Amino acid sequence: MTQAAPGALLEIDNLTVSFDTEAGLLRAVDRISLEIAPGETLGLVGESGCGKSVTAASVLRLIPIPPGQIIHGTIRLAGKGDLLSLPAEELSSVRGQEVAMIFQDPMTSLNPVFTVEKQLGEVLRLRFGMDKRAARARSNEMLRTVGIPDPEARLGAYPHELSGGMKQRVMIAMALLSEPKLLIADEPTTALDVTIQAQILQLIRELQQRTGAAVLFITHDMGVVAEMCDRVAVMYAGRIVERGDVFEIFERSRHPYTTGLLQSIPRPGIAHKAQLPTIEGTVPSPLELPVGCRFAPRCWKRQTLDEASQRRCWEEDPALEPKPGGGVAACHFPVTDAERGGA
Repeated sequence: MTQAAPGALLEIDNLTVSFDTEAGLLRAVDRISLEIAPGETLGLVGESGCGKSVTAASVLRLIPIPPGQIIHGTIRLAGKGDLLSLPAEELSSVRGQEVAMIFQDPMTSLNPVFTVEKQLGEVLRLRFGMDKRAARARSNEMLRTVGIPDPEARLGAYPHELSGGMKQRVMIAMALLSEPKLLIADEPTTALDVTIQAQILQLIRELQQRTGAAVLFITHDMGVVAEMCDRVAVMYAGRIVERGDVFEIFERSRHPYTTGLLQSIPRPGIAHKAQLPTIEGTVPSPLELPVGCRFAPRCWKRQTLDEASQRRCWEEDPALEPKPGGGVAACHFPVTDAERGGA
C-alpha cells in the first residue's frame, strides 16, 4: 500500500480532474500537488471557478462520474494509502470519520427527509458508539456552540424549516462532531454574520488544539487566511500558481496574481471614496486556455516587460518552482520587492 509522504497527513500529487461537457472536455484541475501535515491549516485561495471546490471534492471521491473523471494523480492519506484506489467499503469509513467536509452549499448538503437530530445523531453513533440519549445531549450542546438559538427545538426540525445560515451551522456542527483527522472547510462561513463567523473559526482552532487535526481551508477571504492558516496555496485557472507560508504570501508574494489579490483588499484607514486596485479582465474559460502563462492576458507585470519577455509569457507555460530570493511560484518574471509596493 502506498503511503503519504513522511510527516504528511494528506498528500495530493499531480491531480487532474476533467468534466465532459457539450462544448468539449473541461479540465477543472490541472496537475496540482499539495501536502498537509497533522495540526496544520492550509489555505486554498483563488477566484470562483479556479478549481478549489473540485480539488476538495476529489479528496473524498465526490466528483460525479460521469460527467466528471479523475484522470490522473494520487491522493494519499496517512494509514489509508491512495484514496483514489481505495475500495468503496473502506472509503465509507474514511468519509465523515477520518476526513470530514463542510460543504459550500448547505441547501443541498443536508438530507431533506431526516430531522437535524437524526443526522447529527448518526454521526455520533457511528463514530463514538453513543446511545440515543447521549447523542441527543451532545447534539444539543454542539448546536448551542455553533450559535443556533433554542437548540432543543431545532433538533426536531427538518432542513427546509431552517434558514440558510442555520443550515450552514448544522453542517459545521456535523463536521466538528466527528473530530476528524482532516477537516475540509469549503467556504464554511460564507452565509454567516461576522459574530458567528468568529465563533466558528474559534471552534475549528479548538478542534485542532484538542485532536491535532489538519484543516484544508478554502476561502475567498484573505483576512480569514491571515488569521487561520499556516501555509497558503493560490489557485488560478485550475493550477497552483504560488505556495508559501502565510508571511511569505502576505509580505513577499512572488506571483503577479497573488499580489493583485492582496492589493485589492480594503485596509483600515483607506479613504472612504478611494478606488481599490483591481485585477482587470476575467478568468479564461477552461475550454480556451492560453498556450503560455494562464494569467498573461490579465497580468500587470507582463505589461511592463519588453517585447521578447512578453512573448515568453504568451508562449511558454511557467513551472511552479522556487524563485531567487525565496518563494515558490509559476512565473517567468516574479514580482520584486519594489514592484510589490506599487502593483
